[in-house]
Amino acid sequence: MKQIVKDNFPSFNQLLLDDIEKNAAIKEFNAGEVLIRSGQYIKNTILVLKGKIKIYREDDDGNEFFMYYLQPGQACAISMICATKSETSAVMAKVVEDAEVVQLPLPLMEKWMAQHRSWYEFVIDTYRKRFEEVLEVIDNIAFKAMDERLAFYLKKHKEVTQSKDIKLSHQEIATELNTSREVISRLLKKMEQQGLVSLYRNHIELIK
Repeated sequence: MKQIVKDNFPSFNQLLLDDIEKNAAIKEFNAGEVLIRSGQYIKNTILVLKGKIKIYREDDDGNEFFMYYLQPGQACAISMICATKSETSAVMAKVVEDAEVVQLPLPLMEKWMAQHRSWYEFVIDTYRKRFEEVLEVIDNIAFKAMDERLAFYLKKHKEVTQSKDIKLSHQEIATELNTSREVISRLLKKMEQQGLVSLYRNHIELIK
């Protein structure tokens, strides 16, 4: 375990890696599995080793509000915050690509914040990055039209997957942007006419 954690989290010092190996467990999850549900008390925080996990909010009608993705080398800031305040989760976490994660017991978090400088710095950096991502999403919702939000969403997805090939249906994109499939299809067709994307049956290719 120690080597794969070190490869994905190079900032962790040796003493912290030793503690993780003694107290943590590696778990595998399949695409579609829900790791965290709204209203749930969280017992573990996770460090992502492989795959991709979507963090989002869900209303009473099942509508989704996409927040950000977790990728290898990242941690779930929401579970960290819930741990420090002993609160239930306000978000959902779903695996979108088969994932491998390290599960860390939450009671160790406060202890490690005091004992391990590299863990303290990692947690603070995680809070900062997630906060910046959420602000970016809020800015898009508050100040930009749907065509701009769609362009932003596709750009972020490209950065996350490091691929111009977006393997998402129009309905999946619409759900994450909290709009209708018809709106997304119309805007994507407009983007295709502008030479920004190429549309295929099961995927979208970004050109610019």
